[in-house]
Amino acid sequence: MNGPRPISAADAINPALQHTKQQLLQPFRWGQWVRLALVGVLAGEMGSGFHLNSSHHHGSGHFLHGALLSHLAHHPAMSAGLIAFVAVLGVGLLALFIYISSVMRFILFDSIVAKECHIRQGWVRRSSEGLRLFVWQIFLLLGTLAAFGMLIGIPVAGAWSAGWFGHPHEHVLGLVLSGVGLLLVLLALVAVLAVVHVMTKDFVVPQMALENLSALEGWRRLWSWLKAEKSGYAGYIGMKIVLAIGVGIVLGILSLMVLLMLLVPIGSVGIGAVLLGKVAGWTWSLQTIALAVALGCMALGVFVFAISMISVPAMVFFPAYSMYFFAPRYAPLAAVLWPQAAAVAPASAPGEPPLSPA
Repeated sequence: MNGPRPISAADAINPALQHTKQQLLQPFRWGQWVRLALVGVLAGEMGSGFHLNSSHHHGSGHFLHGALLSHLAHHPAMSAGLIAFVAVLGVGLLALFIYISSVMRFILFDSIVAKECHIRQGWVRRSSEGLRLFVWQIFLLLGTLAAFGMLIGIPVAGAWSAGWFGHPHEHVLGLVLSGVGLLLVLLALVAVLAVVHVMTKDFVVPQMALENLSALEGWRRLWSWLKAEKSGYAGYIGMKIVLAIGVGIVLGILSLMVLLMLLVPIGSVGIGAVLLGKVAGWTWSLQTIALAVALGCMALGVFVFAISMISVPAMVFFPAYSMYFFAPRYAPLAAVLWPQAAAVAPASAPGEPPLSPA
């Protein structure tokens, strides 16, 4: 008996919805919900589509900005050291976050498969796989920066050597056409990188988790499957874009409602703190700035926690959606999703993507 034909991207929606419902609501467990929210956020799965715009009080922000610039202008050595420290700290924090995100991606995968989220055990179990994914992401990041540098640097250098920037009014048409062309190329590169990111977390991570492969080997196999079934995977990407837009709109509305609800208590506390500080005669100093930053971080943490909690269904649905689409095309994943049917799985033809059991 032959295995079933791979299902379409649309057909994978219903089993993913059923999986999400069973994992989150049958029964509802507050602890699991919180752990999934944490793992989903750290794994980069919170696609709410809601962007936070920081708002500052104009007067105090202008004062802090001017005071800081004035202080740094009179201490150039301190300025250089501060810039170097911030740069090193930023790179270090970025690398740390990428590593944590890489490990959490595998913990999220295990959580969806088992319908149970265990962060501590998952971290111990998936550290090696996370490290391999971390290395892949670092090389991909470096390659992306190099590509952007060449795409921007080469045209800019060419225009500079041709004297376009010296007399821009004489080369308006060339500058405009070059800018539009460069923008289109950059947008195409961003789209390609987005597809690579989606394909990696949806189809390469399962191979790394189940067969202990490297990301490069997983991509080599995935590439052969993509060439064999272009329309199926293209339909998956298109459907996922549509779903992401729809879910992003819903989560954006819910996020705005949560923000408005939290603004009342948080704003009240903030106004009370400002009034108390004025009565006490406080002025902007290192201590008060640190206190304001700490309170701001606490408020931001409360908001992020609330948004992550309402985003948990999406954090579960999208990984489950990719699994139910990929499982009929990849036997090891089918074996863990449907273990009872794995015993009757048919053998795949050499060179073809493995099929799931009937």
